[in-house]
Amino acid sequence: MGFVFRLALKNLTRHRLRTIVSIAAIAVCVMVVVFARGLVEGIINSVIQDHIYYNSGHIKVLDHQYHEQERLLPLNYPVDGLAEGGLDEMIVELEGIERVEMVIPRLKFGAMISTESELVTMTGWGVDSEKELEFTNIKDHLVEGRMPSPGRLEVVMGTKLLEKIDRRVGDKVTIVFNTAFGSLSGVTFTIVGRLHTGLQLLNEYVFFLPLDEAQRLLYMDGQVTELLVVSRELASVPQVLSDIRSLLSSKGEAERYAALSYRETSDLVAWADIGKVVYNGIYVFLILLACIVVINTMLMIVQERTREIGTMAALGLERKGILQLFLLEGGIMGIIGSLAGALLGGGLTGYLARVGLDFTADLEGVSAEVLFDTIIYPESSLSNTIFAFVLGVIIVPLSCLVPARRAANLEPTVAMRDA
Repeated sequence: MGFVFRLALKNLTRHRLRTIVSIAAIAVCVMVVVFARGLVEGIINSVIQDHIYYNSGHIKVLDHQYHEQERLLPLNYPVDGLAEGGLDEMIVELEGIERVEMVIPRLKFGAMISTESELVTMTGWGVDSEKELEFTNIKDHLVEGRMPSPGRLEVVMGTKLLEKIDRRVGDKVTIVFNTAFGSLSGVTFTIVGRLHTGLQLLNEYVFFLPLDEAQRLLYMDGQVTELLVVSRELASVPQVLSDIRSLLSSKGEAERYAALSYRETSDLVAWADIGKVVYNGIYVFLILLACIVVINTMLMIVQERTREIGTMAALGLERKGILQLFLLEGGIMGIIGSLAGALLGGGLTGYLARVGLDFTADLEGVSAEVLFDTIIYPESSLSNTIFAFVLGVIIVPLSCLVPARRAANLEPTVAMRDA
């Protein structure tokens, strides 16, 4: 085996340019796989995480009727407690379920601001600022000011929304909205914070205000439109969901309230799972493209060394040894190319994972209902780099089986005569 390995190394240096081209082709494809896998995982993880942060939590509890009309943001189907207990007691009971980390109340409602030139429609979110900062990544997007404080008429708005209404942090703004009784009301707030994010929903349409003030102004004391339940880890969501549904049933509230996991509140999550499977097939295809160059190189080598192969066979080198020789040549190119590609791809992905890729201009037409951050940070991980390296190391030698078997099956006398 040592002799065959040394011979394989010697053969690869005969035509160095051809060997380098083959290694480079493998390296480029493996590098693309590392980057593409990191980019796809970054997009998928970002979409799922933002959906959990700003739409569903791990589990969302809301009124069945509200769920059916959620886009209209109705205020007459609130979450206000279980049986005889109020909202606070309901939150305590939900937080008492095993593996539940916290429960986040939100009160969403439609609102508008009149400027000199247009009527700007928005969505108000009454929130518990401390819980939002603890659970979501909103603190990363809060580029100026702070979150609104309980008991104060304060709001936080996105950069584009502030541009629309020609306001800045520290200014006052009058917001008009319908209360739970259907009456029109207008209140003046102080803008205390500015968000800047690639999420169109937060940047252009949503404003945050203290939950207690939202409840008071909307005449919804002790009521919210939804509760987001946060579990300790995603793996425990099915069990927590089952426990919540059991709690609702035991309190006689199963017909009134719906408990939905983050997977049930967005079609994007299901498509993301399918996408991962599809893209894994694409990664294999990319490596196979590089293998075309390697196979062509190996076939040329077999053609050029036909007489040499016949001579080695005549001198006693078995077909097994000839097969090993060509597989080793392909394997060495595969290992070197895959290693180079994995290192280059890992470095590129690691850099872009820090600075991000800005697709804001390309995704301007995407609906705000789709929680897709226009600034994508690829997922840089050792597992992605190892995956691409192993894929290249496995597929490239396997692709050399055809030319290697062709060389091994040459008859010595015919090879020496026909070369």
